Amino acid sequence: MCPARNKSRYDTGIRVLLFIVGIIGLGSVQDLKGQDAAIRVEPPNWWAGMQNSRLQLMLHGEGLALYTPRVSAEGVLVEAWHPGSSKNYLFVDLFLAQGLQPGEVNLVLERRGYPGREIGYQIRAREKQGEEYQGFDASDVIYLITPDRFANANPDNDSFPGLREQGVDRSDDYARHGGDLEGIRRHLDYIQHMGFTAIWPTPLLMNDMPATSYHGYAITDFYQVDPRFGTLQEYRALSNEAREKGLKLIMDQVVNHCGLHHWWMEDLPFPDWINFQQNHEEGEPLTVTNHRRTVNQDLYAARTDRDLMEKGWFVPSMPDLNQDNPFMATYLIQNSIWWVETLQLGGIRQDTYPYPDKDFLSRWARALMEEYPNFNIVGEEWSTNPLLVGYWQDGVQKRDSYRSYLRTTMDFPLQKAIIDGLTEPETWGSGLIAIYEALANDFHYTRPNDLLLFGDNHDMDRVFTQLGGSAVLTRMALAFILVAPRIPQIYYGTEILMDNSANPGDHG
Repeated sequence: MCPARNKSRYDTGIRVLLFIVGIIGLGSVQDLKGQDAAIRVEPPNWWAGMQNSRLQLMLHGEGLALYTPRVSAEGVLVEAWHPGSSKNYLFVDLFLAQGLQPGEVNLVLERRGYPGREIGYQIRAREKQGEEYQGFDASDVIYLITPDRFANANPDNDSFPGLREQGVDRSDDYARHGGDLEGIRRHLDYIQHMGFTAIWPTPLLMNDMPATSYHGYAITDFYQVDPRFGTLQEYRALSNEAREKGLKLIMDQVVNHCGLHHWWMEDLPFPDWINFQQNHEEGEPLTVTNHRRTVNQDLYAARTDRDLMEKGWFVPSMPDLNQDNPFMATYLIQNSIWWVETLQLGGIRQDTYPYPDKDFLSRWARALMEEYPNFNIVGEEWSTNPLLVGYWQDGVQKRDSYRSYLRTTMDFPLQKAIIDGLTEPETWGSGLIAIYEALANDFHYTRPNDLLLFGDNHDMDRVFTQLGGSAVLTRMALAFILVAPRIPQIYYGTEILMDNSANPGDHG
């Protein structure tokens, strides 16, 4: 870490620490103008001048597998097309030449004996070049928000007819409570005043699930904002205003799984689009992952354990996406890039990092970092073993020569050490020595200062609860988190000592 950046990081951490210590005492993204509204197109638009000149469109509509695509636009070439196993899918490979001018590309689908079908596909101008995207780093302090639980600025969007979960019930820990994008936007001054420089909301995309849809991790449309949070325009407004206030926006993404009610589950494009797809289609018992994440590093792991870990469904309501399918892999990579460009992101947090195919993860992270060389991604490996966490950080020497292209991982080992160190009896072998010995493991990491450190998050008890309701111990934990050689993350509500001891299952 350079001295200037270290000073900036230290000053920012102190500012947040002083504040907290003091108070403790866009609707559908589909742009259907000029195109056949019966055809779903994903990605719904793209940009001229991207590092990668190739783009693969996924088209979904009645009988599209029988059509042949052509395009009449200077600088755009149809390189290939691939009918899906379902008659309703067509994948179109486009080449976008350097120097391509932004505008509408007319994509025509032809079939003998049928009228042509036209898609007016938008190629837009980039708002900035890839190297201008600045990711979060150790000079930042991140404020993690569960949007549904933060602030309800627009009660009119609390419920929508046709969605599987209706209404708001704040007496139910697992129901929706009504928070939205506008609620976050209206509190940006509050967040900035505390000294934070980045915000990380948990996923805001469509989760049309019958229960617990507020958490956001069972996505049912990767290109649509959940209307109970707001619209794509409101998401962009949040990003733009946050950026004006010096706050980076980090997007929580999921490439491992989708929600059981994702729109494509009614019509899957290939027989291997999701893992254990045949079981699902035939109504057989679902195969859930064994959660044995060590298979990614274990020299002795059995192939059956590896396969079950990678391919098993995360839970029965979350189908496991098969990144071995090349169309799925491209779909997920392009989706991540689309959101970076659309929201002008300052980072991505990737959920359940060890669960997908790890070679795909390498391709995914590499594609993003080559497009945005100053960007950053943090991967979630929920393990208290520093060897497992360090495996995913790019640059760590590995016996299997795996390269992750991932700069930041979440420091669960040090998080546990903080709680243990502040709650265990103080003896020669327990108490604060836990933190001392955890820091001694930093020799294993390529860049310890790129790890993300926290006291709590949306999946665990609040730090105040973990520390037995002690304001003194909470101050001590926050002091360490904010000045340690790490990227600090604070969960919203910590500044007012939010406590979930009365509701142990509710971490929102």
